[in-house]
Amino acid sequence: MRIEQIETIACDAGWRNYHYLKIVADDGTVGWAEYDEAFGPAGLTGVIEKIAPRLIGQSVLGHEAVIGPLAATLRPAPHGLAAEALGAFENALLDLKGKALGVPCYELLGGKHRDSIPVYWSHCATWRINHPKFYSPVITDLGGVTQAGVDARELGVPAVKTNLFVHDERGIRQWMPGFAAPYEPSLNLDKKLVTSVRSHLDALIAGAGPDTELLIDLNFNFKTEGFVKIIKALRDYDFFWIELDSYNPQALAYIRSQSHAPIAACETLFGIRQFLPYLQAQAVDVAIIDAVWNGVWQSMKIAHVADALDVNIAPHNFYSHQATMMNVHFAAAVPNLRIMEHDIDRLAWDKDLFSYIPEIQNGAMVVPDTPGWGCDPIEDMMRARPARAFKGYLGL
Repeated sequence: MRIEQIETIACDAGWRNYHYLKIVADDGTVGWAEYDEAFGPAGLTGVIEKIAPRLIGQSVLGHEAVIGPLAATLRPAPHGLAAEALGAFENALLDLKGKALGVPCYELLGGKHRDSIPVYWSHCATWRINHPKFYSPVITDLGGVTQAGVDARELGVPAVKTNLFVHDERGIRQWMPGFAAPYEPSLNLDKKLVTSVRSHLDALIAGAGPDTELLIDLNFNFKTEGFVKIIKALRDYDFFWIELDSYNPQALAYIRSQSHAPIAACETLFGIRQFLPYLQAQAVDVAIIDAVWNGVWQSMKIAHVADALDVNIAPHNFYSHQATMMNVHFAAAVPNLRIMEHDIDRLAWDKDLFSYIPEIQNGAMVVPDTPGWGCDPIEDMMRARPARAFKGYLGL
């Protein structure tokens, strides 16, 4: 089997767009992979389309032999968009290979260790606050945050993760200076923010109850001093983990040493070379791996290095159902899984866009046994919702 055709397709996903790579073999078999143009710099589609002609005529089954020479030509700038493009090609080729062999992708990764994947509700309350046009019930006060916790408890998910919010006379707004929302480059912490975050967490806990684990994501929103200060200001909360981002492994190791809760990080890193300094510095309790960015095959390599250094991993997964199923196969095959991220709040039309909708039973996602990733975009439905143009970041 040889690669005959490559194209990209995008569709409207409300506050962002969904993007997919389609690779067609000479026998008509199709491999799909979601890629991401919302979280990070724009332009990935252009990079993919520029590289794509180099794959035409290559073997479908030898994905490492296809990716290796491409990676070599990108060695002067191996990360960022270049790495994301390779990840997309790798993931589509894995889907194509699984379908060609008639096996689910987890078999290509060495087989599954588990039949279901524990998930946490990511962006719990967050999407209902930030994107009221697309997620309901809309949250306008702390009572709405409590209701989100109630919804999580009734669904039976084991854990919920939320973000930083300011609650004041102006209403509710997410605090993301690390992403210029607002633009405050000093990234300092003040007491007003601490008070708001505590109120937000208390409201969520009131709804979720004592048996639901609590996670918080601090993103890139502070420097080392600020991370330590807010962690200490929240030391009376029993967190499943505190998530944050830092490009300084020594600083992150110091933050971890000051934290009462496990630290999860690394979701924006690429490849073993970038992960290794964090693992060697014992900077994280849980290494978060973005398999959409890195490619699932490369992500398996990262996960095995983490396992050798006694660190568990968690997939970074805030994309569409297709990426969720890529991460389900990844999470099924790695030995050192902690838990998987999943956005429970979905767009009203998500269910119409895919051949398979992820199934949650008893707080865990079922691992299907269909060939490939087991979830294809439905092209007619995608094309009926053409991609939109955005000026802001993540639709904010």
